[in-house]
Amino acid sequence: MASQTTLTSHDLHRCFARCAATPTLLVDLAVVEQDFLTFRASFPDSPIFYAIKANPHPDVLTRLSTLGAGFEVSSVGELRLLLGLGIEGGRIISSNPVKTPAFLREAHAAGIRYFAYDSAAEVDKLAELAPGSQGLVRLEVSNEHSEWPLDKKFGVDSNHALELLAYARDRGVDPVGVIFHVGSQCRSVDGWRVALEKTSRMWDEGRKQGAPLQILNVGGGMPVVYTDDRVPSIPAVASAIRAECAKLFPSDSKVWLEPGRAIVGRAGTLVCSVIGLAQRGGARWVYLDVGVFHGLAEATGGIRYRFLSDAPGPESPCTIAGPSCDSVDVISTDALLPDVRVGDRLAIASCGAYTTVYASGFNGFPGPETQIIESWGDG
Repeated sequence: MASQTTLTSHDLHRCFARCAATPTLLVDLAVVEQDFLTFRASFPDSPIFYAIKANPHPDVLTRLSTLGAGFEVSSVGELRLLLGLGIEGGRIISSNPVKTPAFLREAHAAGIRYFAYDSAAEVDKLAELAPGSQGLVRLEVSNEHSEWPLDKKFGVDSNHALELLAYARDRGVDPVGVIFHVGSQCRSVDGWRVALEKTSRMWDEGRKQGAPLQILNVGGGMPVVYTDDRVPSIPAVASAIRAECAKLFPSDSKVWLEPGRAIVGRAGTLVCSVIGLAQRGGARWVYLDVGVFHGLAEATGGIRYRFLSDAPGPESPCTIAGPSCDSVDVISTDALLPDVRVGDRLAIASCGAYTTVYASGFNGFPGPETQIIESWGDG
């Protein structure tokens, strides 16, 4: 099972005391470091490229940089952020299969050489704007075990992937590898096992056809604990991946990975306030000053958050909604909370990933401010 950050009642009070206003996202760098080091220990022979889309706070990036992490970017904004922190292009890759021309130009000039693609048009862009690049073709794999699937927008089948490997070679883009993604918050190691089996068949055929495949990028998707602590731990995912790779791939194959959520998710606690209460259709409704438009967008796609309160009394079911004037702004329909009152504060666990980056400010409500800490017990 994956580990989770457990807040005692005392810690919860101290979290609330830290926040002069809400919503505030507390990000514990000690937990970020701990979870990155877990990845390093679990994948000792693999470079770890943190997917900065999960949480691009400069303090998070700086801490990971000092630990030796690589980084994955998709845009000019993400690239410039890393370069501004003194992180050189040789430590950066880009796995977005559809990149803007402006980004490709800047990325190539910065020294980035590894790019993903899943279309002939993308290969053409790489050949023109990033000459001498090394390409990884994005293979479509099942996302059936994922709470946040990614398989409809990107990736190609095995036959098309083989055609793109040959096309990339002809256009001067070195076809060095294959990349896949099992979907974000993958709940079973079977997701990687099935993906690796599919990849291995294509890998063997690609090598037969002259593609110098060396890099197997297994992407991200490693989960964190929200309400279900039965999701696999990072060591369990690593063990499954290593076993399949040893069985299916040549010994000279290099395994890369791009975790995002599993490095920063557990480190974040979102502190918010109760702003309203109602009884509707026989159900108790609790309204917060943060919602799906202001940091909790993943609630619309299957992520179920864990809510913590210091209010007295037994817990009972309730529907939790955000502050906006939109009926889509419902975070949970089956949460458990005690008898909270307007003005009470709540903590939402495992919110370090995909919160501030999704906040839109819709309806004039602000997204969470980030406060960096070093440990939950830090005064």
